[in-house]
Amino acid sequence: MRHVDFSPLYRSTVGFDRLFTMLDSLGQPDQGQTYPPYNIERTGENTYRITMAVAGFDETEISIEAQAHALTVKGEKSEDKVDGSEFLYRGIAKRAFERRFQLADHVEVTAASLKNGLLHIDLLRSIPEAMKPRKIAIAAEPVSAPKAIEAQVTN
Repeated sequence: MRHVDFSPLYRSTVGFDRLFTMLDSLGQPDQGQTYPPYNIERTGENTYRITMAVAGFDETEISIEAQAHALTVKGEKSEDKVDGSEFLYRGIAKRAFERRFQLADHVEVTAASLKNGLLHIDLLRSIPEAMKPRKIAIAAEPVSAPKAIEAQVTN
């Protein structure tokens, strides 16, 4: 994919830095990152859920950090030592991961839970009242006597 240079637009726009950064990052793949697998679902009109398969991790080994317009999920597996045994084959992944999600304006994390190896992160889009569409009532002018468009005669 070709790289687009947005520098001429920076000179004539104010406040669109985040938009240009997002457009620029679309051309760069996520370095082929496929672990851990995840789903993003819409659970309501303004609610969403991210579900990540994090088998083998517990609550103490996963951290979730929400910043402005970004959600970062990190997992670091602690060393599990079993006394008196050695692994002949290790098929359960112990690798650390970091997954980033871009959040739209006014989207915030409301809850997170880990159950049966699935991490559920619930999100809510709460639009401030000032930004919600509002209906403007049209007031009808009271019908009164017709207005004259004549000038007054002075003596």
